[in-house]
Amino acid sequence: MVEAVFFSLWFFAPAGFANLAAFASGKIKLLRKYNYPVDGYQKFRKKRIFGSHKTVRGFIAAMFVGIIICSLQQLFYYSFPMIRSLVWLHYNAINPVLLGFLLGFGALAGDAVKSFFKRQAGIQPGRSWFPFDQIDYIVGGVALSLLYLTLPVLDYIVLFIVWFLMHPLITFIGFLFKLRRRPL
Repeated sequence: MVEAVFFSLWFFAPAGFANLAAFASGKIKLLRKYNYPVDGYQKFRKKRIFGSHKTVRGFIAAMFVGIIICSLQQLFYYSFPMIRSLVWLHYNAINPVLLGFLLGFGALAGDAVKSFFKRQAGIQPGRSWFPFDQIDYIVGGVALSLLYLTLPVLDYIVLFIVWFLMHPLITFIGFLFKLRRRPL
């Protein structure tokens, strides 16, 4: 079971860090001027499609970080035999740019789709929408990664549980460091 949890943390790390990168990119003053919304201020049924928090800057940061993390994973996979013993996926057959892009973009795309429904439901940005706020990036990252590779079903189940549980923990840590306004 420890190996399954490690693998889920390892495999989905590009999506998890991409999700954080999109958020963090808004905190970097130098990047704030690149906050053009992905929806281009367009509306559907008199409500913003995605809202102001889904930006081109966030998507670019997410894809970049997803690719970097996946490339580092490949490097670590080759460099450390212990990782090869815990990760059954052969990273010599993986294109880290493609997989990192799909996981990073997928995480943000899942979040954007959830934001569309959140806006249509009248839920304000920043307000919690349990459990959708916790699963959006997981569903998006997994869905797009399926275009490139398929894992066994049990790995997806463990991945979903582990990353679902990590989301509130990471959000709470962000709150403690005054990066977020609400603890969840």
